[in-house]
Amino acid sequence: AGGICRKAAIVMKALIIGGGGFVGSYLARQLVQGCHWDTTVTKLPQEDVSVEGCEAYNLDILDRDAVEALLVRLRPDVIFHLAAQSSVAFSWKNPQKTVEINLCGSLNVLDAVRAIEDYAPRILLIGSGEEYGMLPPETELVGEDTPVHPGNPYAVTKAAQNWFGSLYARAYGMEIVMIRAFNHVGPNQTPQFVVSDFCKQAAEISLGLREPVMHVGNLSAKRDFTDVRDVVRAYALLAQHGRAGETYNVGSGTAVAIQEILTQIIAQSGAEIQVEIDPAKLRPVEIPVIRADISKLQQDTGWTPEIPLEQTIAETLDVWKQQLQK
Repeated sequence: AGGICRKAAIVMKALIIGGGGFVGSYLARQLVQGCHWDTTVTKLPQEDVSVEGCEAYNLDILDRDAVEALLVRLRPDVIFHLAAQSSVAFSWKNPQKTVEINLCGSLNVLDAVRAIEDYAPRILLIGSGEEYGMLPPETELVGEDTPVHPGNPYAVTKAAQNWFGSLYARAYGMEIVMIRAFNHVGPNQTPQFVVSDFCKQAAEISLGLREPVMHVGNLSAKRDFTDVRDVVRAYALLAQHGRAGETYNVGSGTAVAIQEILTQIIAQSGAEIQVEIDPAKLRPVEIPVIRADISKLQQDTGWTPEIPLEQTIAETLDVWKQQLQK
């Protein structure tokens, strides 16, 4: 799957902004161990980033001066902007906070880069497949040119981030690559996301920590799921081979029904489990089927997903069981 990292005489310096989250730690490991890049992450004070060979700084992306000061100090060659309020459910409850973090925070990073003289790093802005939103009837495969119709406040902020990235790349000649990442899953994801939520519930039931009933939302929706370790490989490749000013879908190219994932999780848990619909888990706007056209990503980087969903589920279940037994 395409050379993950260039062999270069000069060691690349990477900065992951928002490295304290689920994806950040996987990306840091990929860059340090897979790419041998000099990697630094930013995090929130309450977050813990323990990736060997990776330095961490506390940073509030809403503090524009602090962002610029860190960039002046580190002068990374590549900036991966991951910091975000990424819960769709929270974005409905607090759209204003979501806008502040996802849009104002991103602009703080872009404008800080612009303010530094003789500095032109490669910047990856991480967006979401949620940007596509409500698709025209009979459309389920989405390419980067598919018009976006964001269907929730989180998706609106990510679409706006994408537009700003595209605008700044054109207007100021900045090296910005935009990504629309579809659902990524894996061990240690928080249970506000569906696969981790189901795995946690199934692990609790199999360990006898709760009654054998799983509470679920809409099971008929079909989504494009990719293992987070495959996703961060794609990010590393796009940092090197992505074209400035362009948007890339990152996903598996396959849509899987939530019902199918639930069935797999229950089967792998080995427990007798009853399923109940929980109205609190239903979203105000739900898109029936969405999957990513990843041909542009594959063409430009040679990337292809390698970890099957069954393996991701098995490992996510195992990690939940280990954590719950502590």
